[in-house]
Amino acid sequence: MAKIALLGYGTVGSGVAEVLHKNAASIARKAAEEITIKYILDMREFPDDPFGDLVVHDFSIIEQDPEIAVVVECIGGATVALDYVRRALLAGKDVVTSNKELVATHGHELLMIAKQKSLNFLFEASVGGGIPILRPLTSCLAANDLTEICGILNGTTNFILTKMFKEGKPFDEVLKIAQEKGYAERNPAADIEGTDACRKICILAALAFGRHVYPEQVPTTGITAITGTDVAFAAESGMTVKLLGRAIRREDGKICAYVAPHFVPLDNQLANVEDVFNGIVVCGDAIGDVMFYGRGAGKLPTASAVVADVIDATKHHSTKKFLDWAEGGPDVVADMAALPMRWFIRTTESLLRIGKCFGDAEVMSRVIDGQVGFFTPKMPKCRVDEILSGGFSAAAPIPILA
Repeated sequence: MAKIALLGYGTVGSGVAEVLHKNAASIARKAAEEITIKYILDMREFPDDPFGDLVVHDFSIIEQDPEIAVVVECIGGATVALDYVRRALLAGKDVVTSNKELVATHGHELLMIAKQKSLNFLFEASVGGGIPILRPLTSCLAANDLTEICGILNGTTNFILTKMFKEGKPFDEVLKIAQEKGYAERNPAADIEGTDACRKICILAALAFGRHVYPEQVPTTGITAITGTDVAFAAESGMTVKLLGRAIRREDGKICAYVAPHFVPLDNQLANVEDVFNGIVVCGDAIGDVMFYGRGAGKLPTASAVVADVIDATKHHSTKKFLDWAEGGPDVVADMAALPMRWFIRTTESLLRIGKCFGDAEVMSRVIDGQVGFFTPKMPKCRVDEILSGGFSAAAPIPILA
């Protein structure tokens, strides 16, 4: 019998307990032994919960118990959770986490500790919730030389943009609906400002390309500046608006990673990923494009991925499943501002000035809300910024997904 400890009994932690209990028989068969929860670490009490009698408040109880084989971290953040995960690994326990901030910021360090101690450190649920994506990157697609990952990595922002596009509702109104439905937190900053997607693309880039990419190295723009006018121009041009995280490996080996809202053509497979769903496209030299699709968050989808990692850790307790990537640094990343792309820009400037500043621009025939929309020729963002800073009055440029 494998005994585990849960750290945190919020949405994900309680979901893990529920899945382990509900599917106990099939999980035991797949893991080749029964998996039971011995401790739940939380500062609160849960007297009416069926697992309430397992609650402890002192991590050292878990740390010092030799019966605990796997520690499941569901606290979130990179402060207390980081301390507990380090201590669990150093105490000789496998660790499973759904904590994207922890992995994106400290993944290399924790993977090195796990490797040195011959332990599992698994984090499938940190990206895409219940969508299997990290395992395929490291196993099913291992024969490929991967060149790009691009995806809708945050369900909250995708829900908001879908509503704005389909129903014409303004951003603030749709955000309120998302909060009422429980898709957005009371403080939605991590979602709408792109931070959540940034952490996820860091993890995907590290696994795909073999070097740690830190969140501070990834230029990130959220959706707070997207207006109904932008959405209307997108619809007029046969596109929609999606917040995408992208990581591209250049020919020189450097990684160009960023998060930003994009205009996406309606015939692109990502354009059809709607509401709270996520979609991730991986490009490999042998397989071409592969898309992973599903619910990217939620109690049970995320718990499903966590429990799958627990089963893996239990099955491979003696034969470890090492994930690995090398340390990051300034030499790893390339500036996305140098990446040539087409851009959508809306402005009140004259057609003459648009042509003078942007050359062979494709100007849209319809004027919306007193503004003209146009698509630039392919050019790097640094050049677009240079033109805009030189006195060309316009809203922030939006890249076009080719």
